[in-house]
Amino acid sequence: MKNHLSIGVQIADILLPEKSIDPQKWAVIACDQFTSQPEYWQSVEELAGNSPSTLNLILPEVYLEKTEGQNRSRKTQQAMHKYLDDGLFESRQGFILVRRTAEGKTRHGLMLALDLERYDYHKGSQSLIRATEGTIVERLPPRIKIREGAALELPHILVLIDDPQRTVIEPLAAKTDLLEQIYNFELMLGSGHLEGYFISNPQMEQDVISALEALADPAGFRRKYGVGDDQGVLLFAMGDGNHSLATAKAIWEKIKGQVGMDHPARYALVEVENVHDEGLEFEPIHRVLFGLKSELAADLKEAFGENLRLAACQTKDDMVNIVNKQSDTNEQAIGLITPQGFQVAFIRQPEFNLPVGTIQAFLDGWLKAGKAESIDYVHGEDVVTRLGSQSGNAGIYLPAMNKSDLFKTVILDGALPRKTFSMGEAREKRFYMECRKIV
Repeated sequence: MKNHLSIGVQIADILLPEKSIDPQKWAVIACDQFTSQPEYWQSVEELAGNSPSTLNLILPEVYLEKTEGQNRSRKTQQAMHKYLDDGLFESRQGFILVRRTAEGKTRHGLMLALDLERYDYHKGSQSLIRATEGTIVERLPPRIKIREGAALELPHILVLIDDPQRTVIEPLAAKTDLLEQIYNFELMLGSGHLEGYFISNPQMEQDVISALEALADPAGFRRKYGVGDDQGVLLFAMGDGNHSLATAKAIWEKIKGQVGMDHPARYALVEVENVHDEGLEFEPIHRVLFGLKSELAADLKEAFGENLRLAACQTKDDMVNIVNKQSDTNEQAIGLITPQGFQVAFIRQPEFNLPVGTIQAFLDGWLKAGKAESIDYVHGEDVVTRLGSQSGNAGIYLPAMNKSDLFKTVILDGALPRKTFSMGEAREKRFYMECRKIV
């Protein structure tokens, strides 16, 4: 392991499945996807069968709140030890370049470990590694229970850098003919293609470190964002998996006094991507409300008064087009889906800069008052439409944010409202492939 503390990076020992293992059965999608679609995970179980699979090393969150989740949690830790004892991994120390193709788009990432000492998810943080969205501390305990005592970590965490000159990852992506390809296969259930390349060349390794150091240069940072000395450098901004990284941080803070600062749990394996990668798109995260006990539209009218107007839409496409094309900065458009049809809620003089902040602030209090049984966060207009149209439910369709605004917004305004954006649709999410020992 090689540590570069000034930029919070470790060149880690990474575990990969040994070559006899079928990678298509090994790699499964991030555990926080398809949480309202158990049939997806049933398909994953059928495809994986009895083969070695990361499905046995994670707890899909569709089961998190269910009784069987406790049994699955215990089994994941047992499987980790069994896979290690059975010698199912090969170890590589270095960076891994990841190439992911899905939905006709290709993006690149770099596997490395981040120093949790340089990460702070709390509001107002000025740390080198920061959350981009609000962290719900109440969501951490069940995740801590899963990771605590685990022998391995499997990252679905995607972290962003703001590298418009493409100095860190793209030079490696242009030299794949010089790199060792370590995996290359089709992902299950129509999720595209995954390739991995090992970087063993010391000069390439150093070039990556030097480029990251340049991005973290305080003077360059201040010029880039037009900020003063009071703003701490933001090098790594969370893309996906903030609660997973927050979980790792919580465990590290708990144990570091006993294990010392050189323990592997100080670091977390992640995939770093450039926010300027043409293959990376920010997608909105929609809301589905289950078990409504009150009329959503009426409660919105009561909450926003004269600042709210509702417009009925003939079709889903009409609603989507209105929401996506909304440009009036004094009025926000939010789509509403119920069994009765489609509407757009126009909210004037909103308190928050983004529609997601406006509606989430309303929903937090509305749910706390018992107006619905539960909420889920879903990807794709078809999913929110299908679920929102079911009896007793409602869907909320939201527009996407501009990815180029992310870093400056977080630097100047702090963390965004939770579940503001998604790095791609559900099937484009990270698949578990690499592992790392954390004991």
